[in-house]
Amino acid sequence: LKAELGTFSEVFEARRERYGMDWPGKKDCMKLIQQPSLATLKPCREESVDFDATENLFIEGDNLEVLKLLQKSYYGKIKMIYIDPPYNTGKEFIYPDKYSETLETYLAYAGLVDDEGKKFSTNRPNEGRFHTRWLNMMYPRLYLAQNLLREDGVIYISIGQDEVYNLTTLCNEIFGEENLLTICSRVVKTGGQKGIHFSPSVDYILCYAKNIKSLSSFREEISQNVIDKVYTKIEEEGPRKGERYRSMGLYQAMLDVRANQRYYIECPDGTLVIPPGITFPRVEKEGEQIEPDDVDGVWRWTYNRYMKEKTEGNVEFIKSNQSSLIHPDGSKASWNVYYKIWLKDRIEDGQLPGNILTKFESRHASAELKDLDIPFDFPKPSALVKFLMSITGISKDDIVLDFFAGSCPLSHAAIEYSIDNEQLTHFICVQLPEKTAEDSEEYKSGYKTISDIGKERTRRVIKKMGEVLSAEKKKCRNQLPGMEKEIPVLDLGFKVFKLDRSNFKIWDGSRPDAPEEELIRQLSLHIDHIDPHATQEDILFELLLKAGFTLTEKVQKLEMAGKTVYSAAENVLLICLEDKITRELIDAVVAAEPRQFLCLDKGFQGNDQLKANAVQTFNALNQGRDKTEQIVFRTV
Repeated sequence: LKAELGTFSEVFEARRERYGMDWPGKKDCMKLIQQPSLATLKPCREESVDFDATENLFIEGDNLEVLKLLQKSYYGKIKMIYIDPPYNTGKEFIYPDKYSETLETYLAYAGLVDDEGKKFSTNRPNEGRFHTRWLNMMYPRLYLAQNLLREDGVIYISIGQDEVYNLTTLCNEIFGEENLLTICSRVVKTGGQKGIHFSPSVDYILCYAKNIKSLSSFREEISQNVIDKVYTKIEEEGPRKGERYRSMGLYQAMLDVRANQRYYIECPDGTLVIPPGITFPRVEKEGEQIEPDDVDGVWRWTYNRYMKEKTEGNVEFIKSNQSSLIHPDGSKASWNVYYKIWLKDRIEDGQLPGNILTKFESRHASAELKDLDIPFDFPKPSALVKFLMSITGISKDDIVLDFFAGSCPLSHAAIEYSIDNEQLTHFICVQLPEKTAEDSEEYKSGYKTISDIGKERTRRVIKKMGEVLSAEKKKCRNQLPGMEKEIPVLDLGFKVFKLDRSNFKIWDGSRPDAPEEELIRQLSLHIDHIDPHATQEDILFELLLKAGFTLTEKVQKLEMAGKTVYSAAENVLLICLEDKITRELIDAVVAAEPRQFLCLDKGFQGNDQLKANAVQTFNALNQGRDKTEQIVFRTV
C-alpha cells in the first residue's frame, strides 16, 4: 500500500536491491540439489535390445533422482542435451508434491511401494503457485544437467509462450547470460483458427552453451532452394570449368575501414579502379597503397590476398553502367570487380543456420509416429533433434541426452544420425513412467505409461534401421570384388534401467537424538544391509555408478583364486560379490594391481583378522606410491 501511495523510502530503504530472479521455494531447490540420492538404477534385460553390446541407455524413473545418480559417472561427458519439458499450460504432469519425499513419491507413483497418500500432480493456473511450482521443478534439474555438459556442450530446451520468459531468466542464472546462443522460433503449424486474438503458430527453443568460448561455429547444409536461386553461374574455363558459383563485390560500402586495403586494381582494358573516397595513392599504379581516411572505401582483401585469388581464377571483372568504383581522377568507372564463391566449397563448409525453423512442423512428428504405428499426442519431430545434432557437430562416440524423453524423438534421431554419418552416436533417454489415460489411444494400444511408448518406439526404429542396413549389405554382396561399399558397424540396441531404492540399506541419520532402543534397532537392521531381493547384477551396476564408471562400461567376468570377480575397464576396477573372501583372493587381486577393489563386507563373515590383514596388505602395496597410483580398497 505504501509503495502504491508513493512512499518508496519507507518501503525500500532497508532492502538491498540487486538484479536477479527469486521465487518462493528457490532455497528449497538448493537444498534438494545438495541432498544425495538414496536410489539406484537396476538393469532390465528383458526390455532391452542387445544389452551386453550396446552403449545406449533408456532410464525409467524420476529425472531428478536419475540426474543425481549420473553426476559422478557422466560429469562433463555430454556433448548435447535436448529436452522438451512441460510447457506449463495448466494441464501437464509436473512433479512430486513434497520435496523431501522425491524418491518415495516416485516409488509410490510407479507402483513399487504401496502408498496411496503420495502422488504426482498436474499444475493448475488457479492454484496460486502456478509459475513457482514449475520453476521449482525446472531449477534443480537444469542445475544438475549443466554439470553433465562438456565444456563445448550445448543444451536445447523446447518451450511455449507461457514460460519462455521465466525459462530464459532461469537459464541465464544457471548457464550464464553470456552463453545464450539464441532463441529459435519453430513453426509448429501454419493456418488454423485456434486462439482469441492470434492463432498460435510457433514455439521456442532456447539454446545455451556450457562455455561459448569453447564452442565451434555452427553450420548447416545449404538448401536446394538457395543453390537454385543464388549459385546461377557456371565456370567456362580453367581447372574449375563446369563448377557453379556466385559473384560478390570485392568492394562493399559496409566494409570496415582497414589499413592496407585501399589500392588501385587494373581492369582488363588497362584502366585503374579504386573504391570511392577522398584519399588516393600517390602513384597511379596497381597495388600502390595508401592509408585510408574514415570516409574512404576499401577492398575486402589486402593486395597480396587479391593477387593470390586472381592467380587461382577467383576474381572476375564485369563491365557495368552502375559501378560505384572510380578512376584515379575521381571519374566514374565502367568496371566492377567481383570475387567468386564456389558452390562446392560452400557445400563442404555449410552455411550459418537461421533461428527461425520452418521445416519441423508438428504434423511431421505425427506422421513419423503413425508410420511406426504408435499413437502419441504432441510429439516433437525427430528431424528437429537430428538438425540440432548436425549444427552442434555431433561426432564419433559423442553422447546426447534427453531427460524429458517422452516418445523418444532423441533416440530416433540419434540412430538415424549414426547411420547418415556412418559413426556411433550414443544416447541417454530418461522418462518417468507417467500413466496414460485409460480412455486414450495410447492406453487402448497397450501402452500403460509414456515410458512404454518411448521404449517401443526405440525398438521399432532399431528394427527398421536394421532392415535398411541388411538391405545395404545384400546389395554389397552383389557388387564386383573390390568395389563393395563398406557398411559401418553401428549400435542398434539400448540398455534399460529402472529407478529403484538402493540395494543397500541406508542409515537413517535424520534423528541424532533418537533413543537408545531406536539406535539398537537400526544397528540390528544393518547387520545384513543388502536387499535380499537384489541380484548380483543389480549390486554390480550400483557399485559401478558409485565408483564413477558409466552404465555402459565393458565388464568382464573373471575367475580369481576360485572366486568370481568382475573386471571393469580392463582391471581398472575389480568387484567381488562372493559371500566368502579368502586370503588367496586378496593375493590374486593385489597381483592384478587394479586401481580400485570392491567387495562385500559380509564376505569376510566376521573374520576381522582377515579383513585387517587385507587392509594392511593394500596399505603396504601403496607405500611409496603417488596418491594417483594407489589402489583403493573398500568394502560395502
